[in-house]
Amino acid sequence: MVRRLAYSVSEREHWISAAGGLIGILAVLWSSHFWIEGHGGVLAIASMGASAVLLFAAPHGALSQPWPVLGGHLVSALIGVTCARWLGGEPMLAASLAVALSIAAMYGLRCLHPPGGATALFAVLGGESVHALGYGYLFSPVLLNIVVLVTVAVLFNYPFAWRRYPQSWHHRTVAAAQPAEKSMIPHSSLVYALSQIDTFVDISEDDLQRIYALALGQHHEAADATAQGTKPAESLR
Repeated sequence: MVRRLAYSVSEREHWISAAGGLIGILAVLWSSHFWIEGHGGVLAIASMGASAVLLFAAPHGALSQPWPVLGGHLVSALIGVTCARWLGGEPMLAASLAVALSIAAMYGLRCLHPPGGATALFAVLGGESVHALGYGYLFSPVLLNIVVLVTVAVLFNYPFAWRRYPQSWHHRTVAAAQPAEKSMIPHSSLVYALSQIDTFVDISEDDLQRIYALALGQHHEAADATAQGTKPAESLR
């Protein structure tokens, strides 16, 4: 059986993530209400619901950082609108090609963000109200929604010290707090290991090093406790 360690989070974290999603989507809905009327305004931000899950439930993930969110949605919107214009008579082909090309473009631009696929798909299948926007779809509602959602994510996550978002802003602090170099995995070794797996892994190098250091610390603690005939601490938290 495959064990999913990513779900080993506290009940508190569940509710903080849910609260962030609530505030983020309320802000996106409120702002988009003034740009596209009726149901189109609601459907146009459907992919933002998926982005909210990443930004508030997995703020440390590589897929959740500002550039993947911004670049992923915008390049996918651009491709989606282009496919809708050039292959409008074949919506099934246009929609499928839009998602496929979006995946390739996001990989190439290092901005892989799964909800971008939905943004591309909606550009093709969103109906006349979306098609009428043309390339304006990139700016309203897509760019508007991204700016609002990322801004809320930065402000919401800031008070919680363990929810570092975006991670690049906190890189120096994390690096300074890391254990001695002897307990770290060399960057070249991490790159080699990931190349052998040959698939996308949604975790930053900082977090991977921190997990390794914590696990190594617990291992040493358990070994010391065994040598002394005592029980090791059950939790590091």
